[in-house]
Amino acid sequence: QVQLRESGGGLVQAGGSLRLSCAASGGTFSHHTMGWFRRAPGKERESVAVIKWRGGITEYAESVKGRFTISRDNAKNTVYLQMSSLKREDTAVYYCAAYVDYGSLFVDSFRYHTWGQGTQVIVSS
Repeated sequence: QVQLRESGGGLVQAGGSLRLSCAASGGTFSHHTMGWFRRAPGKERESVAVIKWRGGITEYAESVKGRFTISRDNAKNTVYLQMSSLKREDTAVYYCAAYVDYGSLFVDSFRYHTWGQGTQVIVSS
């Protein structure tokens, strides 16, 4: 089974950028849809961006469209989240997650069966 580990979180000023990485090990990474989710303090976990295992098909939350970009390198078993123009409301723990791709693209977290430990992103004003 695929195991996931996020990295790249940290403290950044509003307007700045960060790139999160999620390295996968075990399993067959290239046949998994990958997603980035986040949980802000006092809020429910929400989908940020997802990407199918091939074809570059992606979907983004409205709140991050135009600012965040999800990508993946199947040769490196890694998925990325490039975050730009960061806002204070982007402060959250960011999680990488995966599900076996049978065709449909889902953003609902319950579809994802494998999760990383999370990486903290703090955006200061």
